[in-house]
Amino acid sequence: MNSKKLESFTILLMVLGLIIVFFLSAPIIKMFVGVGSDTLLETLKDGEVTDSIWLTMKVSLWSTVFVLLTGVPLAYLIARYDFPGRSLIEAIVDIPIMIPHTAAGIALLTVFGNGSLGEFFGLFGIEFIGTEYGIMIAMMFLSAPFLINSAKDGFRKVDVKLEKVARTLGGKPLSVFFRITLPNAKKDIINGSLMMWSRGLGEFGAIVILVYHPLTTPILIYDRFNSYGLKFSAPVAAAMIFLSIIVFVIIRYVSSRLK
Repeated sequence: MNSKKLESFTILLMVLGLIIVFFLSAPIIKMFVGVGSDTLLETLKDGEVTDSIWLTMKVSLWSTVFVLLTGVPLAYLIARYDFPGRSLIEAIVDIPIMIPHTAAGIALLTVFGNGSLGEFFGLFGIEFIGTEYGIMIAMMFLSAPFLINSAKDGFRKVDVKLEKVARTLGGKPLSVFFRITLPNAKKDIINGSLMMWSRGLGEFGAIVILVYHPLTTPILIYDRFNSYGLKFSAPVAAAMIFLSIIVFVIIRYVSSRLK
C-alpha cells in the first residue's frame, strides 16, 4: 500500500514537472522549427546581427568581470562578518531584482546622464549615453545580484574551521582566501557568473533608456519587429538563443570538469 502511494506520488511529481518543462521548452523549440536552419544560417551571416550579438556578449562579459572583482569581496564580507548595516546592504543588493527595468533605466539616466556622476566621468572622456559604457552599467545594475548572492551562498557553505586551521598554520588572511575559501566556493561563483552573464544578454528595458545605439541584440530584435514584423525579428531571436546556448553549454561543461 505504501509503495503504491509512493508510486502515485512520484507520477504526480513527474506530470507536474513535465508541464513546466513543456512550458519552458516549447517556445524555444517552436522558434527554431519555425525559422528553419537555412534562415538561421543566413541570419548569422548578416553583419548587423553578428555585430549586435558580439556587442551584447562582449559587454555582458565585461560587466560580469567587473562584478567578479567588486561583488565577490562584498559577498565574502556579508557571508563572514556581522557588522552594522549588513541587512541594509543585502537589501540594496536585492533591490534591482524587484524594480521594473525601465524604471531602473530612468534611475541610471538621472545619475549617469546629466547627473553629477555623469559629469565626473565626462572629465575622463567616459560617456554613458549612447555608448558601450551605458550598456555595461545597465547590465551590471540589473544582473549583479545574481552573482553576488550566489557567491555569498558559496562562501557560507565553506566551513569556517578550514580557514581557522589554515591561519593557525601561519596562513595570512589574503592567502587563506585565495587558497582555501575561494576554491571551495568556486562552483557557486561560476554558477552566479553564468547567471549574471546570461541575464545581461537579455537586458532590454534599462538599455533602451540609456543606449538605443549601438544596438544590442534585444534592441535589434525589438527594432526589426516594430519595423518589419515577426518574419524579420524571429530569425534574429533564434540566432541569439542558438549562440547563447552553445556558449552556455561549453561553460557549464568546463565548470563541471573543475575539481
